[in-house]
This record gives sequence, C-alpha cells and structure tokens, in this order.
Amino acid sequence: MKEKKYDYLIVGAGLFGSVFAHEMTKHNKKCLVIDKREHLGGNVYCEQKEGINVHKYGAHIFHTNDKRIWDYVNQFATFNNYINSPLSLSKGKLYNLPFNMNTFYQLWGTKTPREAKEIIDGQIKEYGVKSPKNLEEQALSLIGKDIYETFIKEYTEKQWGTKATDLPAFIIKRLPVRYTYNNNYFNDIYQGIPIGGYNTIINGLLEGIETKTNIDFFEDRVALESLADKVVYTGKIDEFFDYKYGQLEYRSLRFEHELHDVENYQGNAVVNYNDSEYKFTRIIEHKHFEFGKQDKTIITREYPESWDRGKEAYYPINNDRNQDVFKKYKEESKKSKHVIFGGRLAEYRYYDMHQIIASSLTKVEEILKIEV
Repeated sequence: MKEKKYDYLIVGAGLFGSVFAHEMTKHNKKCLVIDKREHLGGNVYCEQKEGINVHKYGAHIFHTNDKRIWDYVNQFATFNNYINSPLSLSKGKLYNLPFNMNTFYQLWGTKTPREAKEIIDGQIKEYGVKSPKNLEEQALSLIGKDIYETFIKEYTEKQWGTKATDLPAFIIKRLPVRYTYNNNYFNDIYQGIPIGGYNTIINGLLEGIETKTNIDFFEDRVALESLADKVVYTGKIDEFFDYKYGQLEYRSLRFEHELHDVENYQGNAVVNYNDSEYKFTRIIEHKHFEFGKQDKTIITREYPESWDRGKEAYYPINNDRNQDVFKKYKEESKKSKHVIFGGRLAEYRYYDMHQIIASSLTKVEEILKIEV
C-alpha cells in the first residue's frame, strides 16, 4: 500500500485544529491544516485595521481557572490585564453587568446586600413557580421580575428569535447574582486579551506546519482524505454525514463593522442593547480590549439571525429534537475509525476558548497513549 503524504489532515484552522496540529507535530507527525475561509484562526481571527485588532467574529475574552491551559496559551502570547465589565442599556439607562450591587443600586437605590436580597427574594416569592415550563418562568423563579424585564426578556428574545415563553426553561440553568460591588463579568483567576490579538496564538501554534486556506473539504473530499492516514474534522457533524439523520439547528450572527473618526465611541469594550427597538444585541468597541490610544475607533454591531446552510453556525440549539438527532450522528461517528471529531460544531456544543484547547489536548493525549 502506498504511504500517505500526511499523518493527519486537519479540517478547520480554529483553536481545536491548531492545538491538535501543534501537539502532533511535536511528536513528529506530519500534518496538513485546511480551512474554507481565507484566513487561519477560525472565529478567534483578528483583522487589523487602523492599528486596531478587530475581533472579526465577535468579542473573544480569554478566561480560565485552569493553570495548565493558562500556561499553555502564554507560550504563544503575552496577555494584558483586561477585565470584562460590560454595560447594559435598557430603557435609556445604563447598568453594570453582571448582576451585582452596582446594578441593584442603579435599579432600586439599594445600598446593602440585605436590602437587595430582600427585594429579589420577595419578587421570586411573588412571581416564581415551582416547576418552570419555559424560560420566562425559569428566570422569574431565579431572579424576580425587575431584573428579568430589564435585562433578560427582550435581549433573550432577540438572541433566539422567539418569545421567552416559547423557549425551554433549560436555556437558563442559573443566573449569577453577586451581592458585592464587583463588575468583573467572569469569576476565573486568569483573564485577559493576548497583546497583538489572537492571531499571535494561532501563528505560534501553526508555525512550521503546512496550511492551506480557501479549501472546502466537501468540494474535493475523496482526494483530500486520500492524502492522510487520519482526518481531524472540526466542521458540522451533520454535514460530514451528508445530513442522513436530518439537519441540526443553530443560531447565526451578522456583524456590521464601522470605522469612526473619533478617539472613543462608547467608553467601554462591550455595551449590551436590551430593548427590542434595537435589532442588534450589543456594540463592541475593539480598541478597549487592548487599551488602545489610536486617533480613530472601530465598532461592531452584533445582530442575531436565523441560520441556514449558507450562514455561519454560531450557537447550537440544544433542544430535545436536536439532541436526539445529534446522538445518532455521535453513534455514526464512532464507526469512522479514521476520523477524529472535535470542536463545537463537530461535538454540537458551545465551548469557551479554554474548553476547546483542553478538549484538543485531551484528544491528543488519548491518541498518543494508544499509539505508544
């Protein structure tokens, strides 16, 4: 049998594929990384404009409690001390997020945790239900009426494209409420943005590895698969199996980037727009991720959209129907001994960046144990 040119063909140059390629190359495996986009990096790709690193596919803020993952990414980039402290615009007023004592003071004028807790507990008692049947009932049972109507209802309905009463309760498993004056959105020990953008990490991971962009795996699948002993597939799992069990559903996003001839547009990296009168859910001002002092600024409005096969898939809709369909594809994937499935599209789940990196490292460790 003719020896294959590569040990691994890696379909998708996002974090999962890039980490996998990097680690396997360290173990003397020959990898080819392909991506259908015109650039590497998947959704963490940054486009530099006017000296600003623009998060092309939405805000990416690195955060983790896992020191191993933190040390891993710090091999490739130096991280700044950015702390995500978003603002929320609702009915003409700005509020701090996540829900904390600053938020409660802005809502009710409360100054102590006891005062705020009394209001929230009272509203949960009045509006909550024991067995929530939809997202609205779930939210009311977790944080009461005022927070739900001010911050969650209209924002969530825009995000998912349907009424909160028609959304399943499990979408909101918990709503973090802090009784401290702390605007740090994440609780993780390690947080920040790579200085110079995420391309620094991707370039470091893929240094010395053969890569090809503008390559659609499905347009020349047989020829591409023949190049390598194994395929690492990070795309949509239902597409890999030609939708034989049906199509999985997603929500998509549309981004509108704007250059403004001002130094500072909104004074914060992230501002949520809760009200339904705004069709977008938030505005990102990219320079604030890296404390930029440029004369101009770039903002991005983020519009949630329904998804079809011509759009990018961002958020899996993990309802019962889709989970049942995914289980069939998951079982089918186990039969494909020469294919490794990994990443949020192949695993049909939402991952944060640190989770994708951990998943890829775990997969590499599993394979190397078997091969050794």
